[in-house]
Amino acid sequence: MERKSPIFSAFIYACALLLTAVILAPVLWLFVMSISPAADLAAKPLRWWPQSADLSRYATLLSTVENSAGAAFTSSLRNSIEVAGMATIAAIALAIPAGWAVSRTPSVGWSLSMVIATYMLPPVALAVPLYMGLAYLGMLNNVFGLALVYLTILAPFTTWLMKSGFDSIPKEIEAAAMIDGAGLLQTWKIITLPLAMPVVATSALFAFLLGWDEFFYALLFTSDQRAKTLTVAIADLAGGRVSDYGLIATAGVLAALPPVLVGLVMQRALISGLTSGGIKG
Repeated sequence: MERKSPIFSAFIYACALLLTAVILAPVLWLFVMSISPAADLAAKPLRWWPQSADLSRYATLLSTVENSAGAAFTSSLRNSIEVAGMATIAAIALAIPAGWAVSRTPSVGWSLSMVIATYMLPPVALAVPLYMGLAYLGMLNNVFGLALVYLTILAPFTTWLMKSGFDSIPKEIEAAAMIDGAGLLQTWKIITLPLAMPVVATSALFAFLLGWDEFFYALLFTSDQRAKTLTVAIADLAGGRVSDYGLIATAGVLAALPPVLVGLVMQRALISGLTSGGIKG
């Protein structure tokens, strides 16, 4: 085993610490802003740490009092969970059979390329036809309509990820199961899907994050609390003439918690899914 020099090891650790600081510094500052009194945020020079923690903004945004800022925020939080969740489930349900079909039938791989090409289009190019379609179906300002729009974004991406995952599973395993008498559905249930679960989890996580963070379509196709998502609600907080930056930071912290919790729960599956295609054999 090759022995690394102390200087090289120190360099690696320094780079790791620098990367950690770059990633965590904005998140830490967001949290500090959320607990800083308004006077500290407006002080010159800026106070990097509050003299006393102010948690009142969290109580404000988590309040369920009717017609309050908290009621609007919690409604948007619920809408975001519903829209991102529905779109993710539908995208994975479509991506698993589609990714498997493209992986096992290379001659139809052009179809996936065509779908990915539509994914590359800027959102504004599809805004008018999507708006007209939702208006015709009566699904404007509706969580189901917004989830359907998100599905058009997530399905190509998750299909591409699933295709890469199925490519890493040898076809011979499935062929051997069928020779032993297993049908296609049995082969999927016993062999293919269990082996592909890390990639399924990875695809679901990335799909959920894309749906959770989407802003343009949510702003365009929603108008009130019936379907307004969290990203639009945070933008509304920043849209007034006098913005409470601490309140915006608090909304950002609360909005980051669900994806972080999902990521922590699915951490092992995520790492396994990202590395599953690295070695084949």
